Parts: sequence; C-alpha cells; structure tokens
Amino acid sequence: MERIAVLGLGIMGGGIAANLLKAGYPVAVWNRTASKAEPLIALGASAAATPRAAADGADVIIACVGDDLASRAVWLGDGATAGALAGAKPGAVLIETSTLTPDWVRELAALAADKGCDLLDAPMFGSREAAATGQISLAVGGDQAVFERVKPVLESFTRKLMYLGKTGTGATYKLINNMMAAIHAACAAEGLALAEAAGLDIAAVAPLIMEGPAGSRMVQMKLPRMVERRYDETDFSLKWMEKDVVYALRLAEQVGVALTVAPAARALYRRALEKGFSDEDMAVVAELFR
Repeated sequence: MERIAVLGLGIMGGGIAANLLKAGYPVAVWNRTASKAEPLIALGASAAATPRAAADGADVIIACVGDDLASRAVWLGDGATAGALAGAKPGAVLIETSTLTPDWVRELAALAADKGCDLLDAPMFGSREAAATGQISLAVGGDQAVFERVKPVLESFTRKLMYLGKTGTGATYKLINNMMAAIHAACAAEGLALAEAAGLDIAAVAPLIMEGPAGSRMVQMKLPRMVERRYDETDFSLKWMEKDVVYALRLAEQVGVALTVAPAARALYRRALEKGFSDEDMAVVAELFR
C-alpha cells in the first residue's frame, strides 16, 4: 500500500490525514505547530520534524496550506525547515490541495518534473465537517494518467473527484469558484443588513431567502451564522477568503477580464480584516453593517 505524507494539519489537512489513516494507509504528517499532529499520532500516524522528513520514502505527498508563500516554504524550504521536494523520491506524486495561483502551481510542476516527480493541483471544496467525514471534493489538474494512478488514494478522503485537464486548471477553477462564493456571502451580508434596518422579522425572512432564488449554497451556509452572529468554530476564515479573491483578481488581470463586482466584495472583506476579524468565519463580514 502506498506510503502517504500529509503536510499541513489545519481544518482540512487534518481531516485528509485522518481519513487516509482510517483507510489503512501508512501516513507521515508534518505541521508547523507540532501539537496539531497529536490526534493523528493517536490514530497511527508518524510525525516528522520537517516537510522533507515527512516526504522521505513517500509515494504520495499531499500539501494543504494557506497560500503561495506557505506552499513554497513547504515544498522548497524556508531556511528554518527543509522542503518536501528535496526529500521526494523519483516517481512520487505531489498533490497540492491548497488554493493557490496557477502561476505558482505551474512553476511547482516544473520543479517536480526536474526531480522525476509528477504534480496534481487538486484544490478542495467542502467544510470542516466534510473534511472530517471524507466528503470533500477535488478539482484536479495535471496528467490524467497520473490522476488515474492515485485515484484510489484520493477516493479515501473525498466524495467527488473532478478532472479538469492540464496543470493549473484545478487552481484556476478554484479561484473562480471562491471569488463567486465571496460575492454571494457579501451580498447576503448586505441583504441581511437592509432587512434588519427596514424592520423586517429576520426569523421569518431568513428562511425565505435561503429557500428562494437568492439562496445559493453559500448563502444557505453563511446566512444562519450571520443572523446568529456565530463566527467561531470557523469553517473558512475571513483572511483566506480575502486572499482567494485577491488571487482571482490577479488572474483576471492576467487574462484581460475587467471585473467589477469582485473588487467591491474584496473591499468589504478587506475592511473586515482591518477590524480584526481575520481568523473568524468569513460570515463575520456581516458585522460591517451593524
């Protein structure tokens, strides 16, 4: 059975590692805050001191971190820790489940090829609960034969796999998806604020919004949190959503698309960051209007 390394044990990475262990795979884990590995060690994982040590001998190396900078540090090292790519053996498959820029994904794929390794960009879709129960989805870019080869590993912690094409397509789609989700949540925050200010009965109106044409999946997920002002036990923190919109805006500029709604949404998230809501659930953007 393939040996797996999981780098990054936040909400999503921890869930991936736990489900791989439940499926019987031998798993080595690394996280910058070492204490996050303890629940996984209890399930049978081995802990590594550096990403390179975790990757040593692994057939599949999965990373789940916050942004391009963290991904570079995990794969290439940052002076304090040794990068995973240096420890990857020829033939290993690198799987980036983080939400990253397509430019960095393609650069990493080229670096992996120089080592005789393959890269799949496979960003995730799903919540804390989905990660814990093995119900996330992946949008996958890269060589299709490599994707087929590691599909059994991916299926052990996913509900749905979507192969989109060449390297970078997974990352590109994820940015577009998250940009749209950010807009939906920002719109829900504004609609809720207007309903409250106009004196509507929110207990009556909120279900109508969620059941009606404006009730996208994102609105259904975030509007109850906004109504209840419940922003702890984060599913997706404000800082990461703002980052994803920034990456999407950068992509739009590169391909020559002049976006108008996304910059406005990004401005709202930026204002919420400036109020200190960085680590709270992204639904906290509703507090800008209260």
